[in-house]
Amino acid sequence: MKRRSAAAAALLLLTATASVPLGLSVPPLVVRIAYEIERYGIVYSWGGGHGVDPGPSKGTCRGYRGSIRPCPAARTRGLDCSGFTRWVYALAHGEDVLGPGNTDDHLRKMRRVREPRPGDLVFFGKVAKRSVRTHHVGVYLGGGQMMNAPETGAVVRIDTIKKKKDFAGFYRYRR
Repeated sequence: MKRRSAAAAALLLLTATASVPLGLSVPPLVVRIAYEIERYGIVYSWGGGHGVDPGPSKGTCRGYRGSIRPCPAARTRGLDCSGFTRWVYALAHGEDVLGPGNTDDHLRKMRRVREPRPGDLVFFGKVAKRSVRTHHVGVYLGGGQMMNAPETGAVVRIDTIKKKKDFAGFYRYRR
């Protein structure tokens, strides 16, 4: 599996710079990889991207609350929002730094920042001193935009941060 992940990472890195929009001056590796993944039109799948290794996988219908019935996740190979950010960060850092958990688990590996930079993660939900209850995450691209796997029936895409409710803040990976 590691060899396959390394080959996928190498392929993405070789082509990542070609798909980044002009006007960005050498964006961070996280952003370049996110743009490359977007090119592939990977579909959303609830629970997708949480296999042993990061990357597209079949999802699960456990906990599914989407609008498409019956739940398509168990037969759909794709990514959910945290599966997408997990894969992007694994490719950028050379290892699975976020792990297989959900958005709450991933946020705990980050530190909140006031001044976001492209490549930081943007979380949605409720974050308090004693509790974390997030429901969405995306890769911050700059200019109020994020790359994300938004919902069942969609593909990995760019959305404005304001389009989602419950903005919880920008977070940077703790090294």
